[in-house]
Amino acid sequence: MTGWTGRRLPDGRVAETDAVLVRDGRIVAMGAAARAAEADEVIDATGQFLCPAFGDGHIHPILGGLAHVFAPVSDAASVEEAVAIAKAWADENPDAEWVRGEGLDITLAPNGVFEAAWLDAAIPDRPVFLHGSDGHTVWVNSEAMRRAGIVKGVAQPDDGEIVLDADGNPIGTLREPGAFMAVMNLLPDPTPEQALMAMESATSDLAASGITWIQDALQTPAYLPLWIEAHRQGALHVDAELALWLDPKSWREALPTYPEARELIDDAQIPGLRAHTVKFFADGIIESGTGALLSPYCDCPNSSGIPNWDPEEMAEAMIVADALGFTIHVHAIGDAAVRETLDAMEQVAATNPPRDRRWTMAHLQLVDPADVPRFAELGVVANFEPYWAHLDNWQRELNAKRLGEERLNDQYRIGTMVRSGAQVSFGSDWPVTTYKPLECLQVAVTRQTDRGSEPWMPDERITVDEALEAYTRGIAFQAGRSDAGELRPGARADLVLLAEDPRAVDPMAIGEVEVLGTWKAGERTFG
Repeated sequence: MTGWTGRRLPDGRVAETDAVLVRDGRIVAMGAAARAAEADEVIDATGQFLCPAFGDGHIHPILGGLAHVFAPVSDAASVEEAVAIAKAWADENPDAEWVRGEGLDITLAPNGVFEAAWLDAAIPDRPVFLHGSDGHTVWVNSEAMRRAGIVKGVAQPDDGEIVLDADGNPIGTLREPGAFMAVMNLLPDPTPEQALMAMESATSDLAASGITWIQDALQTPAYLPLWIEAHRQGALHVDAELALWLDPKSWREALPTYPEARELIDDAQIPGLRAHTVKFFADGIIESGTGALLSPYCDCPNSSGIPNWDPEEMAEAMIVADALGFTIHVHAIGDAAVRETLDAMEQVAATNPPRDRRWTMAHLQLVDPADVPRFAELGVVANFEPYWAHLDNWQRELNAKRLGEERLNDQYRIGTMVRSGAQVSFGSDWPVTTYKPLECLQVAVTRQTDRGSEPWMPDERITVDEALEAYTRGIAFQAGRSDAGELRPGARADLVLLAEDPRAVDPMAIGEVEVLGTWKAGERTFG
């Protein structure tokens, strides 16, 4: 067995072991001491690879699970298929007031613009809500817009976009919460049975991929009891930190209530479950033109995107959240959003007493070179979703025309951030893309998804050891877990056993390495 400990030796190699002894949820011995000890169970891992379990630093498990509960539009390869899938689900669920789907590929329509008329032809009498896999785009039919009051002459929100046709009529595409929350607020909540089914499905899949800890990156106080109930019913198979979303329109009223929400989870005394994080959206996404950029979009020279917060108000909200003891977690896509967030964090550090903050900025699609050193200086965790770091249809069909060639080839500078000394962690943003760490790790190492393609920005590739660190030690640091992310005596026995050493296989086959077993605090959750 190759036991990858995660601990760097003076020569830069990662220390290894050939045996690990676990007792009462902790690693108690390694190597010769572990082999010499008596054990109730012995697992022969000859030829296999053991390492600390993976984590996911930015994920949406309930949305991912709900994709299996509602219309499975994530399976659609065309607009016509998406309509047919929604229609089939509507026919199978005649009593459902709304037709809902999660995970729609927004590249299926030109420029990511979907028309209500396409849905109206198949489902004219019930409202339809299809959520894009990007999490920032919604496709609705005319009945849904009618119910939400989205009609000709409606005012554009300052934190979103209602896409209009040439005559000023809403076309059926809503971008960012400022535009689609009017519809989303009308959706019936999933039934308790549907919600628990989604939780069971999602966290079982995560455990099967080697994950034991996640940062749920978007929660509201209303959903917190679901996590408690899922634990009680044995439907929760990972540890989780829950991030409470802070709406820039209502943060002054909402934030004072969040300590009570945090205490609800704390009082439940569920090991590994916390709600000590507040989530900010600094901007939208580049694919829809809502990511906030320092320079205008090429296809819309009068727009630099949509920052969701006034800079002064963002800093004020962060100062209050930090003073309440919350960890700050920020969605920041464009270089302007990254800079605004770093500026706000600087104000927090200058205003509030020093403490171990572990604050995190997620996605980091574009980061101005001048801002890269600030991550290490401020102690900000740089959370990348490495699967995005390849040239796909989103880049070719949407981003190329919006960014231009220079900025197109300046995205997801993971290697640069690692070399800067910043703490890097990895995540998936599932259901935007795959949650499987090994598939994401492969892209971080190769910047490719198929053998026939050229590596995208090859200087930004990292080693397998560095990618494993981001998924283990980097996650443990983000989570504030000093006893996780490494194999060593005293550490939590959060482990994953792989059929092969990912450092020894063809880099383009890393994503195919089989997960044989996952253990959370010594308890097997998969395998």
